[in-house]
Amino acid sequence: MQPQKGNLYLIPCTLGETPPLEVLPLLVKKAVEHIDYYIVEHEKNARRFIKSIVPRKSQPDLKLEMINKFTNEEDIPKMLTPCLEGYDVGVISDAGCPGIADPGAGVVAEAHRKGIKVVPLVGPSSILMAMMASGFNGQNFAFNGYLPIDKSERKTAIKKLERRSIEEDQSQSFIETPYRNNQLLESLVATLHPQTKICVACDITLPSEYIKTATAETWKKTKVDLHKRPTLFILQK
Repeated sequence: MQPQKGNLYLIPCTLGETPPLEVLPLLVKKAVEHIDYYIVEHEKNARRFIKSIVPRKSQPDLKLEMINKFTNEEDIPKMLTPCLEGYDVGVISDAGCPGIADPGAGVVAEAHRKGIKVVPLVGPSSILMAMMASGFNGQNFAFNGYLPIDKSERKTAIKKLERRSIEEDQSQSFIETPYRNNQLLESLVATLHPQTKICVACDITLPSEYIKTATAETWKKTKVDLHKRPTLFILQK
């Protein structure tokens, strides 16, 4: 007789060096306590997170599989073998919620194909928390990932997002590699209409959290250093 399939738990983690149980519910701790099989973005980060949640959990007993931008799609199905054998598996990304702007989405898709129950747990999502704090249209918004690096292509992309915001009354959110945050804000200010509003949400849930919504014109006069700080940008005209 086939064993009952285990579940795939999507385990959120903190968005920075915050004590986990200050921002994560008890249900996350309970899941980590009983799960020994994990699919993670980076082993070192995942082990540190697991230890911070359940300090007494045996690290040698953990079985970790890596999934990142270098993972081949054909390697994903075997990561779910423990579920088929009756064991629960947890997915942990480096920050926030697995499957959102995260390679873990491929594992979730495969779990559905295999008839494995997917269990998302509650935790901080920088995308949703930034939208909550922006004052923008929360009924109609889009997350666009990374904008182009090339200056000309980036300018075109920014103008396109601004037009979409106007035509569809849709808030447009996006991110940048943290060491290019300052340059992206400069590009937004230089490209957008002066009255287009920009929300900058930085270091969400951390003691250094900074969230501000203002027009592009106002941002020209605002000094803020976003260098190497996880930041989400949102615009709305």
